[in-house]
Amino acid sequence: MGIIMEGKTVSSALKEKVKKEVEEIKIKYGKTPKLTVILCGDDPASIIYVKNKEKACAALKIDSEVIRFDSNASEEEIKKTINVLAKDEKVNGILVQLPLPKGINERNIIELIPLEKDVDGLTSLNVSKLVRGEEGIVPCTPLGIIDMLDYYAIPLEGKRVSVVGRSMLVGKPLFNLLTNRNATVTLCHSKTKDLKEETRLSDIVIMAIGKPLFLKEDMIKDGAIVIDVGINRIDGQIYGDADFENLKNKASYITPVPGGCGLMTVAELLNNTIKCFYLQNRK
Repeated sequence: MGIIMEGKTVSSALKEKVKKEVEEIKIKYGKTPKLTVILCGDDPASIIYVKNKEKACAALKIDSEVIRFDSNASEEEIKKTINVLAKDEKVNGILVQLPLPKGINERNIIELIPLEKDVDGLTSLNVSKLVRGEEGIVPCTPLGIIDMLDYYAIPLEGKRVSVVGRSMLVGKPLFNLLTNRNATVTLCHSKTKDLKEETRLSDIVIMAIGKPLFLKEDMIKDGAIVIDVGINRIDGQIYGDADFENLKNKASYITPVPGGCGLMTVAELLNNTIKCFYLQNRK
């Protein structure tokens, strides 16, 4: 059996680091880092995610606030709130929980967040920094994957990697992170010809397409590393994009679902909140 890459182990180490930094900030600056989340609508998954973020902030003594809008809120209402938060010196991180209700342009909202408060790393300025290989705020899930690979001392330089899924939240930023670490990366998607051939040739396969149990045993080579970002709910059970039970004996390393990358995402959000605090207070 391959090594199970436990998200709890890696995220706990990162949270411990963040907790110490929060204590140091309180001593040095006399302030407490603060994260503000905007939640619009009643999407069940979004509500759960936001509650988890609130709990995580409380555990690490980070101030948090959730500003809630109903699903009928106008784009202008949300923009007005973002503009107020952008000028509030007590707010260090602003996160807009996605997706937003239909009729609201997500880009119009996200682009109002100042670069130094963009804890999700989704503004055009932070995206361009990532593409250029410059220091900036990076989306939480891709960053968590890189930190997990580093924790398990898995080298990236020269490795052949297939990233399956090209979303702005995971696939595209992950492509740039891996490329910046000198991996050879193929960004696969629904139009990729012979996906199986791409994944079978890869040293590392990262799944982020939202299709349960999609990656099968015959789609990876012996000893490949499988990172599963997918979270799919079927009849009350949670499954990843990879067929974990049939892959765990063929892969050298593999992440479980649940218990893998998802735990890293919240930890990286808290870490990004600290990074944003420093960006604002070191000026």
